[in-house]
Amino acid sequence: MQDRLSTQRTYALVGHGGCGKTSVAEMLLFNAGVINRLGKIDEGTACLDYEPEEIKRRGSIQPGFGHFQWKKNPHFLIDTPGDNNFCGDLPYLLTAADGAVFVIDAVDGVKPLTKRFWAEVKTAGLPAMVIINKMDRDRANFEMAFAGLQEILGIKPVLLHLPLGTESDFRGVVDILAGKALFFDDAGNLKPGEIPAEVADQAESLRETMMENIAESDENLMEKYLEEGSLSLEEMLPALRKGVLNGELVPVTVCAALVNRGGGLLLDVVQDLMPSPLDRTAPWLDSEGNERPSSHDAPTACFVFKTIADPFTGQLSVLRVLSGTVSPDMTLLNPAKDGKERLGQILLPQGKTTVPCKDTLGPGAIIAVAKLKNTATADTLCDEKKPFQLEAPKLPTSMITYALGAAEKGEEDKVYAAVQKLLDEDVTLNLTRGEETGEMLLSGMGQMHIETAVEKVRRRYKVNVVLKPPKVPYRETIKGRAEVQGRYKKQTGGRGQFGDCWIRMEPLPRGQGYEFVDAIVGGSIPRQYIPAVDKGIQESSQRGVLAGYPLVDFKVTLFDGSFHTVDSSEMAFKVAGSMAFKKAAEDSKIVLLEPIVLMTVYTPDEFMGDIIGDLSSRRGKVLGTDSHAGVTEIRAHLPMSEVLEYAPTLRSMTGGQGTFVMEFDHYEECPPPVAEKVVAEAKAQED
Repeated sequence: MQDRLSTQRTYALVGHGGCGKTSVAEMLLFNAGVINRLGKIDEGTACLDYEPEEIKRRGSIQPGFGHFQWKKNPHFLIDTPGDNNFCGDLPYLLTAADGAVFVIDAVDGVKPLTKRFWAEVKTAGLPAMVIINKMDRDRANFEMAFAGLQEILGIKPVLLHLPLGTESDFRGVVDILAGKALFFDDAGNLKPGEIPAEVADQAESLRETMMENIAESDENLMEKYLEEGSLSLEEMLPALRKGVLNGELVPVTVCAALVNRGGGLLLDVVQDLMPSPLDRTAPWLDSEGNERPSSHDAPTACFVFKTIADPFTGQLSVLRVLSGTVSPDMTLLNPAKDGKERLGQILLPQGKTTVPCKDTLGPGAIIAVAKLKNTATADTLCDEKKPFQLEAPKLPTSMITYALGAAEKGEEDKVYAAVQKLLDEDVTLNLTRGEETGEMLLSGMGQMHIETAVEKVRRRYKVNVVLKPPKVPYRETIKGRAEVQGRYKKQTGGRGQFGDCWIRMEPLPRGQGYEFVDAIVGGSIPRQYIPAVDKGIQESSQRGVLAGYPLVDFKVTLFDGSFHTVDSSEMAFKVAGSMAFKKAAEDSKIVLLEPIVLMTVYTPDEFMGDIIGDLSSRRGKVLGTDSHAGVTEIRAHLPMSEVLEYAPTLRSMTGGQGTFVMEFDHYEECPPPVAEKVVAEAKAQED
């Protein structure tokens, strides 16, 4: 087991949408002999992109998994989505990996989202390497893409393979470490040759730079390099791997995945330089700081980092073995649910299929288990005698919310139940009911994320879901002061109802909510009836007066009243309080408040002016900007009603490169034209 684990590799392909991660994964699976033809995303034939929604959109919307042997060494691969709508669970996927293969597009180079993904990899503490893909495409620019690694991402790249030719002339590479050229044949195989004269000097210069970078990461080598001026291949390779594992060095190679050029090179680099599960120096931690080493000798623990709805086997839980070993039919404890789970058959995911596995697997293995009874994403399964629950990384907050409805009346419960099933599979979706409106609210990472989720619900569960923008949670408040009487008297022939109260209503500072003051003296209202007045006021304030929205930020002082020894009751005084509230609100200059959000937009510098102009047109107030490494951060206050569907607008303005986050900040008085429109719409709905 020790020998197998030392040569095992578990890694995630990471990068912005469209950089070719899935094509790289297909190339690796093809070179390893797992598939017999290169699948293509554009043609819907990719092994790892198989969901109908993925084929329709020509891009990954969920992670893909593969396993294979490379030169008799086991590899587990995770292909992560790169679209901002579908990468919310990236922290979970990176937790399942020992290293990251970062994919850069040779045409587009480093983009704003690339920087965000790189930060995610660093937060996860993963060693990483870079592969510059699409070297065969028109406008491929290796120098631009490579320069961005240091200038924008701030990493120390170590170029292993210098490309020979570009675009349609991409014909091979110079192996900088070995000092030789390698040329591709028509099948993508490599043939050694002489380094072309036109790049010989450049290759030699790159080798000198490589030696310097490697020497800087090792004190002993630095001394030898300074004394002798050179290092041997045998000295550099272990030192390079050490520098990669501790995060100081980032090896870089190149490929053209769609035409299978560079797959073998990439696999060799992964095998030679990337970590095994035994190289993980930091132990796994639970929420209390208890440690669990990444060792096959430790008690068993597995992290459930993804749940998949499989059309044949039902729900599949995808696990990363953290420590110990797993084998079929094991029974493990789920500490979060305080229950036991029997694993049954262990499966190895391979795209849309799974392969049964009878072997005992150790740390780093990516496995799938069907039909777990009470286990969800982010749970840990462990040895019941040595419990351990991994502290799962935090996921980003939802960026957009839509209301859901049923196309046919009476099917609302079916819609809710169908969407609820989807939450097990996608932890970045959040389903709630609006406290005020009663609407079903589905929150996600973007408009496309929500739309895709609804498409899945319609396809899988045959429920016709209607998607609509949620209602804006307006509020009402008062700006004036009033003293009024609320008097309720009802005679029915027998015992009647009588309640009489005088209240003073006045505004409170914004955000203070509601305050009730009992100023009754002399027993004009008995003590047992005073809470009823308060309750009547509070219940009426939730329905508002102007447009039916809750009234907030006001103070009520109950200062006088009268009662009847026989006819008075709690109900009568509750009604009296409600009547008094409505009169006072009408006499206190009631106004409408709108919710204001704090939005932070991240955009390439060249779009800053357009973004600020657009935010201003939405009644936004820009609070400040900050630019760094080609990306501008814009902070602004905006009315929530103006940005409910901002995601597609930003995507269109920035070519998909802009991102944003927003959160509720405060309420402000609505401008009269806006308030008039909202009130008119509310009254129209009542009619």
